[in-house]
Amino acid sequence: MAQTPVTVDPIANGAAIRAALRRAADDGARLVHFAEGALTGYAGAAKPHYRGWRIDWTPVADELAATMALAGELGVWAVIGGNHRLTGDHRPHNSLWVIDDGGEMIDRYDKRLISHAEITDFYTPGDHPCTFEVDGFRFGCLLCIEVNFPELWQQQRDLGVDCVLFSTYSEDPIFEIIARGHAASHGYWVSIAVPAQCAPAGSSALIGPHGYLLRRADPDRPDVICVDLDRTDPDLDLALHKARPWRATARAGDIYTAHRVSDPRSLDRSTP
Repeated sequence: MAQTPVTVDPIANGAAIRAALRRAADDGARLVHFAEGALTGYAGAAKPHYRGWRIDWTPVADELAATMALAGELGVWAVIGGNHRLTGDHRPHNSLWVIDDGGEMIDRYDKRLISHAEITDFYTPGDHPCTFEVDGFRFGCLLCIEVNFPELWQQQRDLGVDCVLFSTYSEDPIFEIIARGHAASHGYWVSIAVPAQCAPAGSSALIGPHGYLLRRADPDRPDVICVDLDRTDPDLDLALHKARPWRATARAGDIYTAHRVSDPRSLDRSTP
């Protein structure tokens, strides 16, 4: 998880992202996860220069290209938040770019359930989930207020995701609490990436499949934290190897069929 400062200057953002990529690669990272809007900045009412989308997209393209090239040079994957330009007068997507360890963009997640302000003034909603695999782990992507929609997190489970990459530009501590609930309910890791300036309210962190924090970034500064996803960790055995598969069996319902009985006291729900 890379907790970089996110400004409205793509050049400054790109430099911070590439510095974090280098640091993460030095620590042996295979995938580096960044916050919502990490490269372009995030639109919002406090950023009136975004209104009408009068944006110089040239530095955005240049910084993204430089970042992709560095990911290929370092041999690391990167998932980076940014505004993705559409054509004509169409508003951009609020996206996560998925860059592989060869420096190629292999996919992009476009935020689907966007806020009232976003859909009114800033963004075009996406229409697809995004999953990809790195070294035997399947990752999925979600953004910001999508934490409040359980169906999206259930979909991640149904898609076989091992770790949800949750990027946000939020200073609401409840987001982490909700994300921990999703992790524990579905038995997957959740990586939370926030901008450095939002970290005092709840810094970037990795949540285990049991719903507990495995590591947290420094809340007072930019930071990069590297954590192994370890399926053999004994602390995660119950969540990964017992609870998750048993819940899948329970949801299917077959295990209960043979144990149901026809009993008048069961059928009559109005008698004490």
